[in-house]
Amino acid sequence: MEENVQVGFQVFTADGGEEIGAVRKVVRDRRLLVVYIENTGDCEIPAAAIAAVHSQKVILKWNKLSPELKEAIRRAHDAELPEGEDAER
Repeated sequence: MEENVQVGFQVFTADGGEEIGAVRKVVRDRRLLVVYIENTGDCEIPAAAIAAVHSQKVILKWNKLSPELKEAIRRAHDAELPEGEDAER
C-alpha cells in the first residue's frame, strides 16, 4: 500500500474529478483504507483499489471497487442535488 497515505487525504475516482470522501484511517496490516464516503459513512477500500496518491489526494481504480462501493460513490453528492434530480441518475 502507498506508504504516504494519511488520515485527512481527500478521495477521488479520477484525478481532477469531484471529491467523494476522505481517509479516516489507514490500516496497513490489513492493507486497506477506511474512507468516509459522503451520504454513506465509513467504507473499507482495499489497497488494490488505489490507483495513485499525490498532493494529499487518493485516486481510486473504479474497476477494482465492489458494486456496493460503486453505488455509495454514485450517491456521494445526492444531498447536494435539488429535490427530484436524483431520479434522473
